[in-house]
Amino acid sequence: MIQLLEGGRYLVNGTELVESAKAAAQGLPAPEEAAKQTIAYGILESHNTSGNMKKLQIKFDKLTSHDITFVGIIQTARASGLEKFPVPYVLTNCHNSLCAVGGTINEDDHMFGLTCAKKYGGVYVPPHQAVIHQYAREMLAGGGKMILGSDSHTRYGALGTMAMGEGGPELVKQLLSKTYDINMPGVVAVYMTGTPIPGVGPQDVALAIIGAVFKNGFVKNKVMEFVGPGVSNLSADFRIGVDVMTTETTCLSSIWRTDEKIEEFYAAHGRSEEYKELNPGAAAYYDGVIVVELDKVRPMIAMPFHPSNTYTIDELNANLMDILDDVEKKAQVSLDGKIDFTLKDKVHDGKLYVDQGIIAGCAGGGFENICAAADILKGASIGDGAFTLSVYPASTPIYMELAKNGALASLIGTGAIVKTAFCGPCFGAGDTPANNAFSIRHSTRNFPNREGSKIQNGQISSVALMDARSIAATAANKGCLTPATEFEGTYTNPKYYFDKTIYENRVFDSKGVADPSVEIQFGPNIKDWPEMPALADNLILKVVSEIHDPVTTTDELIPSGETSSYRSNPLGLAEFTLSRKDPAYVGRAKEVQVAQKAIQEGNCPAEALPELKPVFKTIHTKYPEVDKTNVGIGSTIFAVKPGDGSAREQAASCQKVLGGWANIANEYATKRYRSNLINWGMLPFLIPEGELPFTNGDYLFVPDIRKAVEEKWDTITAYVVGDELKSFEMKLGDLTDDERTIILKGCLINYYRG
Repeated sequence: MIQLLEGGRYLVNGTELVESAKAAAQGLPAPEEAAKQTIAYGILESHNTSGNMKKLQIKFDKLTSHDITFVGIIQTARASGLEKFPVPYVLTNCHNSLCAVGGTINEDDHMFGLTCAKKYGGVYVPPHQAVIHQYAREMLAGGGKMILGSDSHTRYGALGTMAMGEGGPELVKQLLSKTYDINMPGVVAVYMTGTPIPGVGPQDVALAIIGAVFKNGFVKNKVMEFVGPGVSNLSADFRIGVDVMTTETTCLSSIWRTDEKIEEFYAAHGRSEEYKELNPGAAAYYDGVIVVELDKVRPMIAMPFHPSNTYTIDELNANLMDILDDVEKKAQVSLDGKIDFTLKDKVHDGKLYVDQGIIAGCAGGGFENICAAADILKGASIGDGAFTLSVYPASTPIYMELAKNGALASLIGTGAIVKTAFCGPCFGAGDTPANNAFSIRHSTRNFPNREGSKIQNGQISSVALMDARSIAATAANKGCLTPATEFEGTYTNPKYYFDKTIYENRVFDSKGVADPSVEIQFGPNIKDWPEMPALADNLILKVVSEIHDPVTTTDELIPSGETSSYRSNPLGLAEFTLSRKDPAYVGRAKEVQVAQKAIQEGNCPAEALPELKPVFKTIHTKYPEVDKTNVGIGSTIFAVKPGDGSAREQAASCQKVLGGWANIANEYATKRYRSNLINWGMLPFLIPEGELPFTNGDYLFVPDIRKAVEEKWDTITAYVVGDELKSFEMKLGDLTDDERTIILKGCLINYYRG
C-alpha cells in the first residue's frame, strides 16, 4: 500500500525510479543539478528574490485568512505601517461564522474585515459562503503560483499552486512587502501507481500516507511532490482531498503534476487562463520517495487522538478489542491520565458502534465526496437513535449544485442534516458530541479536546477520521462501523457545474483598489497588542509548565472552539492559554510577569516578586553586575515536541502577552510554530533528549543572552538557580539575521516600528 524509499532517488521521464548508486551508469546528472528538475524547485525559483537558491526569500502571489486570524494580522500590520494590501488578500469568514457566542464580538470581527478589505484593497467573503480553502481553490489558485495562508491547511498543490500555512506574522511580512525567508527545503516524491478501488476515497489515501510518515518525520519541513502514472487516475476533487491532508504529515508544502483533469477544473470555474501544465524534468532528483499503490489502499480510520493513529477499517473490526485497548493506553498519555477513557462500551455483539458522523470543511465538504455519500445513503435511513449525521458542503456553489442535481434531497431524506459552509466541526465549535460519545469525521484532525471536550470539567468525547464514503456506509448501518467497500450499489458520479453568481452577488472584491477614506469598524473586543519589551542582556526565567507528551498540539497550547471568539483580544484570549493541558499555567505566568512590569516602570523586580530575592542572591555569587538595568524576567515552558497542528500564532502570542520569553523543547513539531515563537520575540531553545536539568517551578538564569543572539553563539550556557548555580547547555538552532533582529527587538511589531 505505502512504501518509503529512503535516500536519494531519480525519477526518469516521470515513470522510472532510479537509485542514486545507479545514476552514473545511466548517464544521469549529478543530484544537485537533477534537483533543479523538480516541479517544486521551478516554482520556488520563480518566486525567490534572494538570488541564492539555498537561502530563499519568497514573495507570494496571493494571501488568504479567515475570521479568527485576519483581525490580529491586520492589527499587527497596521501597527507596523500598513497602507495598502500589496497583493490580493482574501478574508473569509468560516470559523466564527455562527455569531452565537460572546455577544456581538464575532460579527464585529466580520465588519472589521469588510471595512479593512475596502480600505486596503482586499476581498471579503461573508459568513456561510465558503470555507477558506474551497474559496481559494475556486477563485485564487493558479498554475505555478504561490499562496500564503494563515491556516495550516493552506494546500492547493493539486491545482499546481504551491501553498503554505503559516502563523499571522508571516502574512504581516508579505503585507509590508517583505519576504518569507527559509532554507531551500528538501523535496520528497509521492510516486503513485494504480487506481483506487470503488469505496476508497481521498481521505483513505491521505490517512495511509500520514500513518506511514508522521512518526518518523519522513517529510517534516519538506515539500511533497505528487508524481507517477497513478496521479492521472485521480479526479481533481480526489487529488484535492489527499492534498489538504498533507499538512498532517508536518511537510512544508505540496505540489502535484497537472494534466487535463486539472485543466478541466479551471475551465469549469471560468478561469482557464490559470491552468499551467506542470511536470518534473526528464531526470528529477528527490530526497526520498513515498510509493503509493492506490489499488491496494483500503478504507482507513485514524483512531483517537491523532491522524497518524491509523488502521484499515477491516483491520480494526478484525482485532477490535486489542486495538481499542491500545487506543486507551495512548489516550492516557494524551489526556495525562486525568480522566477515564474507553471505547469498549461502544462494542455490541462484537461490532463497534459510533454516535455521530460528520462530513465537513476543506477536507470532506467537496462535491464528489458528498455525491458519493448520497449514493451510498440513497433510500436508507440513519435511524431514530442517538446516531446523527451532519454534512457541510464546502461552499455555496457546491451546495447549490447539490440542490440542483438531487443529492441534497437524497441526503435530507435519510435523516441527515445538511448545513452551510462552516469549519466549526473541525475545531470544536459545531456539532460537539455528547459526553463519552464517539464521532467519525471526514475532516482534518482528531486531536484531544479539538471536538469540544473539556477535560478539566470531566467532559470527554473523541473523534476518528474516516472518508465520507465509509461514514455514509456506517450511517446506512445506523452507526455500525462499516467500510464503504461493502456498498454494492453504483456511484452516479454526476458532473459538477460551478455557478459563481452567488459570489458575484455577495462577495466584496475591491479588484485591488484601496479606498483610504473608509473608516475601519471596530468592536469592543478588538484590542491592540500590549507593549512588548526588547530582549535584555540577561534573562531570568521561571519554568511555569512542564509537558512530557510525545507531541503537544497547538490546540493544547491555546484551545480552539469557543475560545476563538476572543482571537481579536490578545489579553482576553491569553486567559485560556494551556487551560486544557495545565490550568495553573496562566496564574503562574502572571505571578512572574509582575517582575518584568516592575522593571519597565523603573522599580525593583524583587520587591514586586519577593521570591526573586534568593534568586538574585545566588546569581550575584557569579554575576554580581546583574540588576534591573540589564535583566529581563519572565516565564518559559518545557515541552518535548510542541507545535503540531494549527498555524495559529496565538499558541505563541498568548504566552508572550503573559510574559513568556522562551520555549524549551527537544524539538519543534513544525516550522510554523517555531516561526511564531520567533516572530513574537520568544527564544526557541533546544535541549537534548534525556534527563531534564530543571523541573516545573525552577528559576533559570541565562547570562549574556542578547550577546549570544547577536554573535550567533552555537551553544548557550544557562543555569538552574537554587542554593547554587547548576549549569546546562541550550541551543537556538538556525536563525536568519532578520529572525535574530526580531528576537532582539522583542517582537515583529517592534522590528517594523524601528
